[in-house]
Amino acid sequence: MLNDSKKISERNRYLLREEIEKQAISWGAAMVSNEEIDKINILQASFLAMHRAIEKLNVKPTLLLIDGNRFRPYPNIPHTCFIKGDGRFLSIAAASILAKTYRDDYMKKIHEQYPNYKWEKNKGYPTREHRKAILETGITPFHRKSFQLLDTQSKIDF
Repeated sequence: MLNDSKKISERNRYLLREEIEKQAISWGAAMVSNEEIDKINILQASFLAMHRAIEKLNVKPTLLLIDGNRFRPYPNIPHTCFIKGDGRFLSIAAASILAKTYRDDYMKKIHEQYPNYKWEKNKGYPTREHRKAILETGITPFHRKSFQLLDTQSKIDF
């Protein structure tokens, strides 16, 4: 059943992705590189990725339903933002599932190149294992340099 992608198991997200891609009138998935994120910030990068996905659609929408409270308008298509929209609208939930599974595919791919960062598990979130790999090995070309990659707060021993 379609829902917020974070509330669906990984296995079911991939099963739903197949169905979405087969049955959707149109769909698109797009990325923004870590270099672009570092230049324009994560919020602007998410808008850019949405715009790129819209450009891939073979049917022009008459209205864009956006998950969240902000969006950079796309030319000539009105939009409406909905907080927690992925739990309220099937089209937003479907887009969320596509975005999450394509992002996870990318993280698995870069894990093959840099396995000690455990990207196949953490999907880009800075887990303890991931931070340890950064300390031991440094960063990769895939890391976002504008993000705080390591804890900078000193520890106080008593």
